[in-house]
Amino acid sequence: MLTIVVTQEMARVPVAVMSLEGELDAASYMEAIASARELVEAGTTYVLMDLERLTYIGSSGLFVVHSVAMLLRGVEPPDPESGWGAIHQAEGSEEESAQKLKLLSPQPQVDRALDRSGMKRFFETYTDRAEALGSF
Repeated sequence: MLTIVVTQEMARVPVAVMSLEGELDAASYMEAIASARELVEAGTTYVLMDLERLTYIGSSGLFVVHSVAMLLRGVEPPDPESGWGAIHQAEGSEEESAQKLKLLSPQPQVDRALDRSGMKRFFETYTDRAEALGSF
């Protein structure tokens, strides 16, 4: 089960903090993408994804991180039914993604999944919330 709580913070720019609690997997990833889509449609430009209470991230969860980055760049994410090949074809400006989406306090198992997938290198990761917000 996944719980998503979104708060708005004011750094140098407005930042939506998307806190995820529980498991981000095949059963919950569409909810997370829908939440991010709502943020972007409401005008959100920057997201800090708080992973401190996320206990598990599967390949579907990795797809969420990639999709949120794409949405923030104004690009429609690939159809999840198309598999990882679609994700690799849709890769865009990692530098722009890193400026718009940052990660906060992933648990060791989540951090390992991000690292092993190669996604961690594209996103700044912080352990301190104030430092993370100050980076935007």
